[in-house]
Amino acid sequence: MDSEALRKYSALHPKPAGLTLQYGTAGFRSKAEQLDHIVFRMGLLATLRSKAVTATIGIMVTASHNPEEDNGVKLVDPLGEMLHPSWEEYATQLANAEEQELQKVITEICQKAAVNLHKDASVFIGRDTRPSSKKLSQSVIDGIQVLGGQYHDYGLVTTPQLHYMVCCQNTQGQYGKATLEGYYEKLSKAFIELIKQSHCSGESQRHLKIDCANGIGALKLSEMKPYFPQEVLIHIYNDGTKEKLNHLCGADFVKVHQKPPVGLDMKPNERCCSFDGDADRIVYYYKDTAGHFHLIDGDKIATLISIFLKELLAKVKQNLKMAVVQTAYANGNSTRYLQETLQVPVHCVKTGVKHLHHKAQEFDVGVYFEANGHGTVLFSEAAETKIRQLVKEEKDDEKREAAKMLENVIDLINQTVGDAVSDMLVIEAILALKGLTVQQWDALYADLPNRLLKVQVADRRVIDTTDAERRALTPPGLQEKIDALVKKYKLSRAFVRPSGTEDVVRIYAEADTQENADALAHEVSLAVFHLAGGKGAPPQL
Repeated sequence: MDSEALRKYSALHPKPAGLTLQYGTAGFRSKAEQLDHIVFRMGLLATLRSKAVTATIGIMVTASHNPEEDNGVKLVDPLGEMLHPSWEEYATQLANAEEQELQKVITEICQKAAVNLHKDASVFIGRDTRPSSKKLSQSVIDGIQVLGGQYHDYGLVTTPQLHYMVCCQNTQGQYGKATLEGYYEKLSKAFIELIKQSHCSGESQRHLKIDCANGIGALKLSEMKPYFPQEVLIHIYNDGTKEKLNHLCGADFVKVHQKPPVGLDMKPNERCCSFDGDADRIVYYYKDTAGHFHLIDGDKIATLISIFLKELLAKVKQNLKMAVVQTAYANGNSTRYLQETLQVPVHCVKTGVKHLHHKAQEFDVGVYFEANGHGTVLFSEAAETKIRQLVKEEKDDEKREAAKMLENVIDLINQTVGDAVSDMLVIEAILALKGLTVQQWDALYADLPNRLLKVQVADRRVIDTTDAERRALTPPGLQEKIDALVKKYKLSRAFVRPSGTEDVVRIYAEADTQENADALAHEVSLAVFHLAGGKGAPPQL
């Protein structure tokens, strides 16, 4: 390690006094002006990680659905998955080290993680459209070069595209070509093949309005347009030419506020969807003839995909096990519909994509979506091999046709991470193949009314949970209180969990009516305030 170069470059990216940040599920996020030293150091860490695993590592500069003034950075592991948890700790240590300790911390990481500094390193870099992203990705490059790493800068890409590139590179092209053209070609080919198998010609079916959150999704969808078949008519709104990123638009805005984005005019019964700022989440919605807004969130997306896959798996008769993975935030009626009507096993895990992804890997076919619209489908290697083999060798027409559809889904879905573009194409293909309108999809089940609240507390660590965050272990008496409150309402449940990023406790409640869901959430928030050290005035209804 060239200590002189490290000292010189580190001085160009100084750490502001007293600033400490933590690497979480979304990497680091903060105001853009606080991140220069962080991204430089993540360039160092990505190089160390690459040397440790002798594979290409990705580094993405984005703050996803956060306001435009923010930015962030996260690392991508060799198969396009999220950074290994033990390295999240190294990331936090390296980010918060004082300048004079930097070399010492790097040496310690090398010892703990058995990193050979003489090995080659390769890092792929991507960034979103924020004004601060270009300069920050330049600082990443400084970090990579100090430790002698090689890099390829993809420039402006969606977060899922970078995950895809890293996976392609490390599977020696087995997953696909590590270029944007490779991504567009693989997805569009699978999509065209899939809708070719549609026997109904619902032409009007194919119009789709897309709110791109004034972000990177608009740029990449425009590049992909020429690859789409003629009958797919996508109309892009909030393309970033006039308004600010994520401002009054995007998947997060639509989900939280339960209303359409600004900048997209909706006519009754038109199919619309929203991406988030870095295009790894998607939600659908429409307005009925009475002018009421209907949101179709991640739970309903998972349900639609599960119906489709379950039918195909039944046709190929290979005894492949499928399951859906949700978090405690999934609407109770979606869980009931999947388990009781569809008879698909449902597993609940802690909040956070890494927990969902990890659990989904346990099945032949694992479908996971967070209610916010982030999700994908994972196929085990054995399932994928079996399906591809059936396409080649199966004599029975119906079985072979079903296997061919499954093969196209495997190629169309981005298995590395939730991907708004890929998920959108899967949804559009399923709606076309099943001849479903957006209203019919929405009518599969009615969501239970629910309410999300948060309560400020002195220290969020006083709350500890169990059972995939559905029950509180501490403080004493809180869970008993919640149980008693829940008994007062029909079809109700409620849970509390500490935020991963700030000193607040998040509360979720659902019940048979909106009025009851609101009342239950309020009563639970008062219990949290009194038993878990609430700050300021007690919550008001």
